[in-house]
Amino acid sequence: MVVLLTAPALSCRDLALGYGSSPALSGVTLMAGAGETLALLGSSGSGKTTLLNAIAGFLRPLAGEIWLAGREVSGPAGCVPPERRRIGMVFQDYALWPHLPVLATVAYPLRRRGLSRSAADERARALLARFGLAGLAARRAGELSGGEQQRVGLARALACDPAVFLFDEPTAHLDAPLREQILAEVARHRAEHGAAAVYATHDAAEALAVADRVVVLHSGGVAQAGPPAELYAEPDDLTVAALTGPVSVLSASSAVSSAATLTIEVGGVRATDPGTRAPGAAGSGAGRPVVLVRPDWATLGGDLPGEVTAIRFRGPHTDYDVLTPAGVLLIREAGPPRRALGPAGWALHRARLLPPS
Repeated sequence: MVVLLTAPALSCRDLALGYGSSPALSGVTLMAGAGETLALLGSSGSGKTTLLNAIAGFLRPLAGEIWLAGREVSGPAGCVPPERRRIGMVFQDYALWPHLPVLATVAYPLRRRGLSRSAADERARALLARFGLAGLAARRAGELSGGEQQRVGLARALACDPAVFLFDEPTAHLDAPLREQILAEVARHRAEHGAAAVYATHDAAEALAVADRVVVLHSGGVAQAGPPAELYAEPDDLTVAALTGPVSVLSASSAVSSAATLTIEVGGVRATDPGTRAPGAAGSGAGRPVVLVRPDWATLGGDLPGEVTAIRFRGPHTDYDVLTPAGVLLIREAGPPRRALGPAGWALHRARLLPPS
């Protein structure tokens, strides 16, 4: 029996990247398979755009290799230019040609692939219609709003029909309803064509929603990588926890973990809940253990002492700030506010235990 192994759509191997002799990123190794979405999550300056530019061919690595569909495009042997990499990139600053109307901008990559003008224009008009831009086909970039320019950039990238899409904060200038529409359209287009995608964002909710795997960039390298649910539930440290969603940091009087339960003491009250898990958590060791709690891992009403100090109605849910002897805890519950300010007990249903800092 012959087994055929398909090369990943994208493979980065021990990359070092920078715009001078000192690397801004080093030791970066990641892979994306065909049809897979990889999210690069990090704060401003973490290297997300730098990594995208290297994959696209705009930046030559200081060390390491980049492979696209089994072909080395950056490495010791040299660098393949961007136009020969089958990459579709949506830039953070739009990068639209000021002299071309919108229709010609979106049709350009189609013409480069050999389509006739009429066929390219027809495909481009269909893409513009999907993004709500049909009425702007004759306008130029300077006549568009920031959100409209961003959508034109998205349409142009989709027209390329590339093997790998690179998205640099593609919804940064879109309002919430349009953001959801655009993300759904991008996902549908990718599913139809089987392309991989690398999606750079500083928005944790967006990264967790769009990605098959999330790569957290921090301090010049990869801090943690894995499926979205894993990173949300089991961050390796405080930095990854903060970057992957809202989290409260409690300093408990004591904490003891086992494979199935976590027992903590807060304000003289000891709480053990079989549903409270700390998979792979470190023991408490010396000093006060650090307990990470996501807003949906605790509820109001319970034996642990606290006081509600702030209430924020968010529409589908309400956020409560609860002052506890271990620190301030954010609790998120569905629906409108059902508690008042003042003393309130609370219960813990899940946590992540880290070694004392």
